[in-house]
Amino acid sequence: MVTYNDVKNNKSIETYIKHADKSLEALGYTEHSLAHVTKCAETAGGILEALGYDEHMVELGKIAGFTHDIGNLVNRVDHSQSGAIMAFRILDKMGMPDDDIATVVTAIGNHDEGTGVAVNPIAAALIIADKSDVRRSRVRNGDVATFDIHDRVNYSVISSSLELSADKKTVTLELEIDSSISPVMEYFEIFIGRMIMCRKAAEALGLAFRLVINNLQFT
Repeated sequence: MVTYNDVKNNKSIETYIKHADKSLEALGYTEHSLAHVTKCAETAGGILEALGYDEHMVELGKIAGFTHDIGNLVNRVDHSQSGAIMAFRILDKMGMPDDDIATVVTAIGNHDEGTGVAVNPIAAALIIADKSDVRRSRVRNGDVATFDIHDRVNYSVISSSLELSADKKTVTLELEIDSSISPVMEYFEIFIGRMIMCRKAAEALGLAFRLVINNLQFT
């Protein structure tokens, strides 16, 4: 069986992720490096494990999380679809069973807003993991005076946590935002679509999604 460690240690996948991130850096996007995909992998796997999915499903969630952004190597536009095609070829070459490939590729192809839908538990966990990764360290621009709205919103996040309630009925994204850097309204300006996607993904997992910013609950 192809494992998460197999995928994480695959030099071709690592190369594609690094080059994809370089392309996004050239376009002015926030960090989408190994740090982001590793965080997504661990978060997606953690969600599935906490909800009682078996070890194999947890592994598939981690694999989908780690490979979900390789399509940025081709182009930012429709990167979820191109990434799914790339992942299909790589995982097939690694000897992953067809059923597992189908599950992972479907999740990758459905992780981005506008076209993505939580069509299976892996896709749902990946969506939540990806869209909740908001943090200061993702900002590359060192010149605060030239920050765009995405830089301001991410840089304003002092702390971020994603927690599943003890009764496993609610998943909560809690943010502490420095509103002197970016007003809370700017967060909604660029992330409202992603938060709606998280809500629908949570519902697909039998959860309610809650967003808390500066101790105020918005959903």
